[in-house]
Amino acid sequence: MWRNFNYTRLAGPILVLMVLGMMILPLPAVVLDLFFTFNIVLSIMVLMVSLYTREPLEFSSFPTVLLFTTLLRLSLNVASTKLVLTEGHTGGDAAGKVIEAFGHVLIGDNLTVGIVAFIILTIINFVVITKGAGRIAEVSARFTLDAMPGKQMAIDADLNAGLIGEETARERRTVIAQEADFFGSMDGASKFVRGDAVAGILIMVINIVGGLIVGMAQHDMAFADAGRTYTLLTIGDGLVAQIPGLVISVAAGIVVSRVGTDRDISEQILDQMFARPQVLYISSGVMAILGLIPGMPHFAFLLIAVATASLAWYVERRTRARDGAPSAPSGPAGAAPPGAPPPGAEQPLQEVSWADVQPVDPVGLEVGYRLIPLVDRNQDGELLRRIRGIRKKLAQELGFLMPAVHIRDNLELKPNQYRILLKGVDVGIGEAYAGQWLAINPGNAAGSLAGTPTKDPTFGLPATWIDASLRDQAQAMGYTVVDTSTVVGTHISNTLQSHAAELLGREEVQQLLDHFAKEAPKLVEDLVPKSVPVGVLQKVLQNLLDEGMHIRDLRTILETLGEHHSRTQDLDELTAAVRVALGRAIIHQLFPGEQELPVVALEPQLENILLGAASGRTPGGLEPGLAERLLKQASQLTENLEAQGLNTVLITPAPLRPMLSRFLRRSIPGLRVISHTEIPDNKTIRIVGVLGTA
Repeated sequence: MWRNFNYTRLAGPILVLMVLGMMILPLPAVVLDLFFTFNIVLSIMVLMVSLYTREPLEFSSFPTVLLFTTLLRLSLNVASTKLVLTEGHTGGDAAGKVIEAFGHVLIGDNLTVGIVAFIILTIINFVVITKGAGRIAEVSARFTLDAMPGKQMAIDADLNAGLIGEETARERRTVIAQEADFFGSMDGASKFVRGDAVAGILIMVINIVGGLIVGMAQHDMAFADAGRTYTLLTIGDGLVAQIPGLVISVAAGIVVSRVGTDRDISEQILDQMFARPQVLYISSGVMAILGLIPGMPHFAFLLIAVATASLAWYVERRTRARDGAPSAPSGPAGAAPPGAPPPGAEQPLQEVSWADVQPVDPVGLEVGYRLIPLVDRNQDGELLRRIRGIRKKLAQELGFLMPAVHIRDNLELKPNQYRILLKGVDVGIGEAYAGQWLAINPGNAAGSLAGTPTKDPTFGLPATWIDASLRDQAQAMGYTVVDTSTVVGTHISNTLQSHAAELLGREEVQQLLDHFAKEAPKLVEDLVPKSVPVGVLQKVLQNLLDEGMHIRDLRTILETLGEHHSRTQDLDELTAAVRVALGRAIIHQLFPGEQELPVVALEPQLENILLGAASGRTPGGLEPGLAERLLKQASQLTENLEAQGLNTVLITPAPLRPMLSRFLRRSIPGLRVISHTEIPDNKTIRIVGVLGTA
């Protein structure tokens, strides 16, 4: 049993009992010397720990340590007072060698100097250090408590968004609670030090008065002898207690005034105060000017000026050496950069860190060097303003804020080439000529133009890059003429819109929820993530965006998901339920302002075949030949309706809509598929085409 006992748990009780014992039991002078020495080394240890602490919570036991050290000093004062009053008449070492040393060595037998020094130490400790540290702790505790709700909400938001786990959230909540407890405890613990300073003054007065009474009444000492003996012992006793107390107060001030970084206070101060050679040069110049003034101590001022200038020169040299270190230029594969050591020579190894892992930009735009003026802020690049306008327009149309477009030049591209990237992969490429105009032939332009033939990068229509002088002529001939930034901007807008579902990540969904929570906080609080997980909401929103729908009506989407998610977790069924709820918005988007809806219907025989394939009754699913004929007929029907100025909208039974939508939209982007259940009751339909098997 005793082998498994944790003896470290006895340290606290033993220390408290020892402190109380020193107040009650008489101690010999030798033991008192040991305790006074232990008190001094303990205060130095506390100061060193506070200096090397990077964050206040690394020394979270400091309020308790402050209490114990204060009690230890007071108990030593009580024990030494008993020895001074009972044995003081025997000589200067009556209360131990430590008190005698502080009485003789530090104040040199001059009682006036000793009293003044003791009072000054007490004032510094009480008025300056302890009062300042207590004020910092008080303000820190107040601000920490005020910030707790916001920090807790931030943790809950990260947890709901899936950015952190439950264990990490629990640890972060614990740290927040510990911060509040720590600064609150420090606010109270600082009162111990202030009380200790007041007690030191009272103990000094009591010891001197009591010593005079004891010396003259009990030991028949003269007033002068009694005053000298007991005052010397009292001052030594006070100094040997106040100096460790001052050290502990300094440590408390350092701990509560620290700003948490990954460096200790020495590194932080040296890096921030001596990192700028300009500051040191100016300080050196001021000291040199003062040193040249007649009557000033020239040696001291000029010596410090030279030392400061030397330090500034050393810091500047180190900064230049660090900033001017050549980096390895990129070159052909396998070629050594200029100035590199020869093969086989010993080369310094650099540690690999997470800083070497470059994140992938959600949306990127790379341009050749001739297109740089379009995206250069210093040259008032027109494309920058256009991209901001595109993001604003898409946010208003689709209902969420797309990621920013990161723009960079790429010398590997052709001079007039640009490339649109999605998560590091190019999804669009084209050529543009700065200062020229693109004349696009919509199909009815008359004649040809002098210029560079090409195709519109967005829609693939035949076009020609022309000079600005031919702009009016091209418009008169029936061409659609647009400038360079409009060409690239339209391409970017079309690409972002067609890939909107991919750009709606978990972070964007959480930002969308945070924004909507300002309007309907109770709805978001009750549904996400209690009833509807963020991942399910993200998938449903992506399904809507995939089919060209906007997600602006987030209230209806959340309420519908909250109603149906308890009955089914199938994403197609949840999306179908949301589409039914958004029926009016879907029809308005496809047929704005129309009462009669021109739609394409399925031929009954084909509808039965597709229903069998969707339900699994038809073995092997949809026949490949039938699928090919279906695509060909749908494509031909779409072309015919577009020629008539009509949108191609296929109406199907609800079970067929998800399957047909996925099947047709990849090959025929302009075709939309709706179900009968999505049409509002006040709308009528008109069949303008039939998709059949023949």
